[in-house]
Amino acid sequence: MDGTVETLLVTDGAGERLDVFIAGRLPDMSRARIQRLVDEGLVLVAGEARKSNYKVRAGDTITVRIPPPRPTDILPEEIPLEVVYEDADLVVVNKPKGMTTHPAPGSPAGTLVNAVLARCKDLSGVGGVERPGIVHRLDKNTSGLIVIAKNDRTHVSLQRQIQARTAVREYVALVWGDAPFEKAVVDAPIGRHPVDRKRMAVIREARPGAPAARPAVTELRVLRRLRWMTLIEARLLTGRTHQIRVHCSFAGHPVVGDPVYAAPKHPLPQRFTKAEQAELQNLVTALKGQALHAARLSFDHPTTGERMEFETQPPKEMTDVVEWAEAHTE
Repeated sequence: MDGTVETLLVTDGAGERLDVFIAGRLPDMSRARIQRLVDEGLVLVAGEARKSNYKVRAGDTITVRIPPPRPTDILPEEIPLEVVYEDADLVVVNKPKGMTTHPAPGSPAGTLVNAVLARCKDLSGVGGVERPGIVHRLDKNTSGLIVIAKNDRTHVSLQRQIQARTAVREYVALVWGDAPFEKAVVDAPIGRHPVDRKRMAVIREARPGAPAARPAVTELRVLRRLRWMTLIEARLLTGRTHQIRVHCSFAGHPVVGDPVYAAPKHPLPQRFTKAEQAELQNLVTALKGQALHAARLSFDHPTTGERMEFETQPPKEMTDVVEWAEAHTE
């Protein structure tokens, strides 16, 4: 097997879990990847395979065999991208609405990963063959900023920053109703919907045999109050599937145009005239999905340590709804 071999001698850290010990000495590798290597028998302690929870002992010699990245089966596609920033370690893209982040059932091609693979020839295997380079996701019909790692060191660094909440992801969302707060924190665990498996939901108590919900925290701040709508800023403190959409719906203010969590059709207030309702409905239909945009992204550059900050404006179809609501706000 080609690749590299790392040899570690336990002189300090005795009593730590095997995976924790290795992660502390090989910072370019994620703990999840180390655990996979352990499971595959590629980590030996004194020549013997151990489990991830093995407590290392003083004098242990640990051998970590790191295979080369497996080539991905995802095909590169020459798809135009709005690149906001790029260097040898990463690329920041303003993803358009309608583009899936990575291939999945029902979306085997035309994804952001397909496009990035055509641009970054050496991306294969970074972060896993199924989602090469992907550090965090955006839903298909959510537009905005997303960062892609070009190497494992960058991928690990960015993921750790997200987990430590030093990487900041801020969204702009247009929600239904007049939010009864200026600032709020939604701290509600999210898991798979118990009936509709295509949806996520806030789950307070796990059902027997069902996967437990995972902690989810979103900070909300009102930016502008409009007629029966509120423009808010949403800051992710965790990164669960559909988190902002689920939390806004849970708070009683679903995202305008959301086909899942404001479905089937959020009723327009009777205070609108029929003509206004028709105008607004046409604008909401033109959204082709939720009025949610990843507007700001900041993190420390994995190589230079420089604080990187990026900002983009929401797409025109979203600003059209906001401008209409501003013009009709009493």
